[in-house]
Amino acid sequence: MANRILILLICFLFMACGPFVLLPGGALDGVSSPSPTDWAWTDDVSTIQLETRPEDPYSVNIWIVADGEKLYVHAGANRSAWVENMQSNPAVRVKIGDKIFELRATRVEEQQEFDHFADGYEAKYGSRPRNSSVADAYLYRLIAE
Repeated sequence: MANRILILLICFLFMACGPFVLLPGGALDGVSSPSPTDWAWTDDVSTIQLETRPEDPYSVNIWIVADGEKLYVHAGANRSAWVENMQSNPAVRVKIGDKIFELRATRVEEQQEFDHFADGYEAKYGSRPRNSSVADAYLYRLIAE
């Protein structure tokens, strides 16, 4: 019984802070940093942490694709909680390593921009996104405010 309580307590502690594997978390900790003008250095970073809903932080682990001064996050056709949060409030924070970047999310609505993102996604992760139509997918461009 004591072991079960200890395991539940440890799980609660992980969920009370940043995301843990596939479980969402809360506010991200790190060093507030100015956004770079070129995110190419993230090409070697597979997964980052994305925090939405500043008034009640909600964070997830997610893949990113960089293109110059823009970062992209993609939810496919899944209107998940973090997508809902960004629809309500586009202010987000991204944690890469120990650095926190404050950004603004805008949904991509042009097919040409989606196709450009999909090319970068394929180059980085080895396959194209499942949804090939911008109308059927939730793709967000993250840029400095």
